[in-house]
Amino acid sequence: MGTLLYGSSGIEIDFDDRALAHLQVAITAKLRRNESFTFSWVIEASAGGGRNAVWLHPAVPLFYRFRGTRQPSINPDWVDQLLQSANRPGGMVYIDEPTGAHKDER
Repeated sequence: MGTLLYGSSGIEIDFDDRALAHLQVAITAKLRRNESFTFSWVIEASAGGGRNAVWLHPAVPLFYRFRGTRQPSINPDWVDQLLQSANRPGGMVYIDEPTGAHKDER
């Protein structure tokens, strides 16, 4: 389980390492172009349920903390879907890896 740490307030968002690696690619692509956007994700019912959103801006500190040491292979279809959602009015929405996609050993 990896963690995305955002801003000086220390917002911590947990994702598995594979998902976090894909988010890193997609989020970095947007921020590298100096594009701000919202990012939202669903909270599992076991953790209280609901949905969270954060405004991502290139000037705000962002840190990716991975638990594992291996860099997973990147599924370009997953990254493309994340980027497409970021360009919509609602911003980037976390989605699970598309079914039938390649998954390497974790």
